[in-house]
Order: sequence, then structure tokens, then C-alpha cells
Amino acid sequence: MLSKKLEEALNAQINAEFWSAYLYLSMAADMSDKGLAGASNWFNVQFKEEQDHALKIFNYILSRDGKVKLTPINEVATSWDSLLKAFEETLKHEKEVTAMINDLYELAIAEKDYATQSMLKWFIDEQVEEEDNAKTLIDKLKLIGDNGYGLYELDKELAARVYTPIATTAE
Repeated sequence: MLSKKLEEALNAQINAEFWSAYLYLSMAADMSDKGLAGASNWFNVQFKEEQDHALKIFNYILSRDGKVKLTPINEVATSWDSLLKAFEETLKHEKEVTAMINDLYELAIAEKDYATQSMLKWFIDEQVEEEDNAKTLIDKLKLIGDNGYGLYELDKELAARVYTPIATTAE
């Protein structure tokens, strides 16, 4: 059974994950408006992954006899000056999520909740990947600079990203 403190913190993380999904969906719309269909696809896949992250925590709370409390999602930005700016915001945001996950893990340690520590280990590993992906794309965009052909080629690469659902229930 989850402690009240941990249950509240996990519920807050569900909201943060859904907010992340909303942010990435907004980025997908903006990139589509800018004619970057591949980037739009990349952010759409990210949107779906963030929903999966929220559902993973949602289902975990339920599996531990906790109560899920969904709260309103705050507004997100709707446009970015460039694809580089969008990915810089992505990296900044993912670093914030990493800090949130780390705080959850520290709370699970303090509460001596080993099951939650185990579940959160997946998120810790996922955040390393999330940050690395964003950093890699930022590096590529900085190399491309104002080269339209380079942006065209990167957009084609981003179009190839495919959504792979994760297990959202206890494994």
C-alpha cells in the first residue's frame, strides 16, 4: 500500500506527464504549421510516449490500492521560433522531469517503499534516453545552422520515428 505522501506525489507526476504530452502535441502542431512534417511526427510520437508514462503511473497507483486524482492541465506554449528552439525547450523540460522523478525516488526511499523504487527505476532509465535524444537533435541542428538542405534531411530522418507503446501496467 502507498503512503499518502507518495500517493500525492505520484498523482502530481501523472499531471506532469500529461502536461508533457500536451506540450509535445503543441510542438507537433507548430512544426506542422511550419511545414516540418517529420518534426511534427517526432513530437507526435513523443506526445504518445508521455501519455504512456502517465498511464504507467496511473495503473501503478491503482495496483497499490491507491486513489488516482486527475487535476487540470496547465496551458502550454503554442509556437517556437525554430525547430532548434523547440528542441532546446524539450531538453530543458526533460531535465525538469528528471529532477521530478529523482525526487519521487528519494521519497520512495524515505518511505521505505521498495516496490515504488522498483517502478521508478524504469523512469530513471527512460529519462537518460529522453535527455540524450534531445541533446543529439540539438547538436545536429546546431551543425545544420541555416542550411535548408540539412534541415530538409533532418526532417526526413525525424519522419521515420515510429511510436512503440510501452507496458503501462505492472510488469
